[in-house]
Amino acid sequence: MAGFLDRAKEQVQQGLNQGKQKLDEVQAQRAGADLLKKIGAAYYAERRGTGTPEATQRAVQELESHIAVHGDGVLRQH
Repeated sequence: MAGFLDRAKEQVQQGLNQGKQKLDEVQAQRAGADLLKKIGAAYYAERRGTGTPEATQRAVQELESHIAVHGDGVLRQH
C-alpha cells in the first residue's frame, strides 16, 4: 500500500509541476504580448509627434530583455 501511495504522490507532484510550468509559459507569453503592444503604442505616439524615440527604444529594450529570459515565442503568430 505504501508503494502505491508513493507512486500516486509522485504522479500528483509531476502533474502540479507540469501545470505550474504551463502557467509560467502563459504568463510569459502574455507579458511579451503586452510589451509588443507597448512598442506599438510608443512608435505610434512617436510618429504622431506626442512620443519620443527614447520611449520607443526603452520599449524595444524591455522586449529584448524579456526575450533573453523567456525566448522569442511571443513573436510567433498563433
